[in-house]
Amino acid sequence: MKRFHHADTTALVLAAGQGKRMHSDLAKVLHPMAGRPLLAHVLAALDGLGVGRVLVVIGHQRDRVRAAFAGAEVEWVVQAEQRGTGHAVLVAGPALEDFDGTLLVVCGDTPLLRATTLHALLEHHRASGAAVTVLSTRVPDASGYGRIVRTPDGEGIAAIVEERDATPEQKRTNEINSGIYAFEYPVLEAVLGGLSAHNAQGEYYLTDTVSLIQRAGRTAAVLCAEDHRELLGINTPEQLAEAERIHAALGGGE
Repeated sequence: MKRFHHADTTALVLAAGQGKRMHSDLAKVLHPMAGRPLLAHVLAALDGLGVGRVLVVIGHQRDRVRAAFAGAEVEWVVQAEQRGTGHAVLVAGPALEDFDGTLLVVCGDTPLLRATTLHALLEHHRASGAAVTVLSTRVPDASGYGRIVRTPDGEGIAAIVEERDATPEQKRTNEINSGIYAFEYPVLEAVLGGLSAHNAQGEYYLTDTVSLIQRAGRTAAVLCAEDHRELLGINTPEQLAEAERIHAALGGGE
């Protein structure tokens, strides 16, 4: 039974990556945690959230991923060439034609994510009137993460700064970007064309749309998740083992 009802929201799950640091040829989202693929845990959270549609962006081993979720009520979007998170949303454009609701962007490698947290994000997004709301969290060690720089009133986002670009003062904050967002899709769609791949990785970053939306005169909000463990992304075998331990400690999640 669905716990929440967000029929006006479409979820976009980013699940195209290879996961090179897993040291395995298996697509990252197919690695098992607690007996189920990582992606299965994310889809279960979205099922509890009660969204209207679930789109899953696949790329590496896409046929294998499709086969593993043959019975899932999802729509597949193929990102044949992985050119970043912003590019993943761009390739989903045709599937989102005429959609004018809220687009919830989540990662396919966050198996501890809960429906209650996503519900809180969508409720905060709706109440704030923002065009984009970023889900953040505070971590014991923020090294390597993009930092959230809040506005002077503490409510909005002044910037999301990657560690390599952060000032010493900005590096002292431990509030980080989780990579999970709620967008008003028409606003996002209007700025996607302004993304640039002029960076070290040659990729289009969804993070950059936050500042583009603000430049267009719309507001960006932020919600800080209480338990940073829930937003753990799996990039290495060590992180997968840690997620297994957390999942067991939490009694198997919700």
